Amino acid sequence: MRARDLVRTLTPLGWLALVGMAVVLLAIAGRGLGLKWDPFGLQQRRMEAAEARATQAESDAEARRIEAAAGAQQSARVEIHHRQILAVERATVAAVTQARSASDANEPLDPVRADRLRAHDRELCRLAPDLDGCVAASDPA
Repeated sequence: MRARDLVRTLTPLGWLALVGMAVVLLAIAGRGLGLKWDPFGLQQRRMEAAEARATQAESDAEARRIEAAAGAQQSARVEIHHRQILAVERATVAAVTQARSASDANEPLDPVRADRLRAHDRELCRLAPDLDGCVAASDPA
């Protein structure tokens, strides 16, 4: 059978199958040679989407690093504040104990000294009226 006889005996469906096989073989050969056909730019869109996701992931990772560093710094500040509170409490307890056990703890204060202490109290209450023991001042100035 010759090629000319083969061409004459093919039906339209046979021609379609032959053309389809030729297209597939050309596509396979083209891929093998490194040719790429992307008429809708799908590869470029995928690449842009992947780059956007990578950029977002890097941004998120940087944000987590900053949050972790800030958390560690805040934890250190809280620890320092806690130690200061404990030191103030120890100093206050020591001062109160010393004042109560002093030899003149039960004797009345000199009137001049008592007036001076009251004036200091009033000044403190003027500066910070929300302190315990302070009566709200009628004139904040």
